[in-house]
Amino acid sequence: METRERALQILRDDRETLLGLIERLPRRAAAEPGLGGGTWSPKDLVGHLESWEEHTLEAMDAWAHGRRARIDVELYAKSLTAVNAAEVARKASRSTAAMLASAARTHRRLVDAIEGLTDAAWNAPAASRARKPLGHRLGTILIGRGDRHFAHDAAHLPDLEAFVAGHTR
Repeated sequence: METRERALQILRDDRETLLGLIERLPRRAAAEPGLGGGTWSPKDLVGHLESWEEHTLEAMDAWAHGRRARIDVELYAKSLTAVNAAEVARKASRSTAAMLASAARTHRRLVDAIEGLTDAAWNAPAASRARKPLGHRLGTILIGRGDRHFAHDAAHLPDLEAFVAGHTR
């Protein structure tokens, strides 16, 4: 399990890398599909990452109040692919600028929430009936390739790097 400080470092560094790549794109390319050979645009990716940070914030609140996290319920009822598709569709009408601004606010809220936790809270069970520490549970919501906790942004960087390379000189 990552320490709070390491989790924060991963979240900050990976987001900085992701935004740096998006800044290299011509404005119109940020909304063009084709990321990873699929139908998502870089804008969609930003919305996707924001959705998982929203899920993380909601889970923190739910567990703090003795409730089950909504994302746990959704993943039990639907597939991960269905959850992701619904979230991208929900945010599809946003402009790139609006998506980036909203994602920046959500990211800041997440970082602030984690910074506001004590180490004792980070290492304590996420909920009264839970066995896994809060830090572990949060890391699994924001999981990346190879089960790297908090590395969700990093998991998408190779596809974004290839997309940017194909749209810049």
